[in-house]
Amino acid sequence: MQVKYKACGDYQTNCYIIDDRFIIDPGVNATSWVIENIKNPKAILLTHAHFDHIWSVAELKERLNIPVYLHKNDVFMIQENLFGFKVPKFDIDYIIEKENYIIDNTKIKFRHFPGHTPGCITIEIDEFMFSGDFIFNSSIGRVDFPYSNINDMKKSLKRFLSLDYDKIIFAGHGDKTTIKKEQINIKNHWLKVL
Repeated sequence: MQVKYKACGDYQTNCYIIDDRFIIDPGVNATSWVIENIKNPKAILLTHAHFDHIWSVAELKERLNIPVYLHKNDVFMIQENLFGFKVPKFDIDYIIEKENYIIDNTKIKFRHFPGHTPGCITIEIDEFMFSGDFIFNSSIGRVDFPYSNINDMKKSLKRFLSLDYDKIIFAGHGDKTTIKKEQINIKNHWLKVL
């Protein structure tokens, strides 16, 4: 499975194109790169609803005529103006309420890991996990934003430790990592400092 990505906007948010079909987290100034690099667009998948991960959704949804998926607990944030930015508005076509979906004949697992936002999820496609702002290379998502919750993050990190397999993690910002590497970081550091 092919993964293309680019860090977009002032916050260098990673936008991903998977298998020339799925777009994950098209943030600020992602539209032209996505249009130039995707061949058969089928859906936009969102790890959470912070502005730097959803800014270009409205434009891409209109231009490509494809559906948008977002976890049910972050839907309300689409209408909020959390950080004073006027994010272009869009409708959610599919509200994620379970883990397993088949989209364009591809099995996709959405794991709910609240903490950074109420509806923060990871997206698993084949051998890859796209972690948004839940897990980074040697770090975790912030819990000091509106609607973040440190207790939810602790519970999510403990659940993440229970994953008994390894995959490459593509994070919302920065470099890729792996599940096993971050489980060690979480166990040895993050659960002790939160």
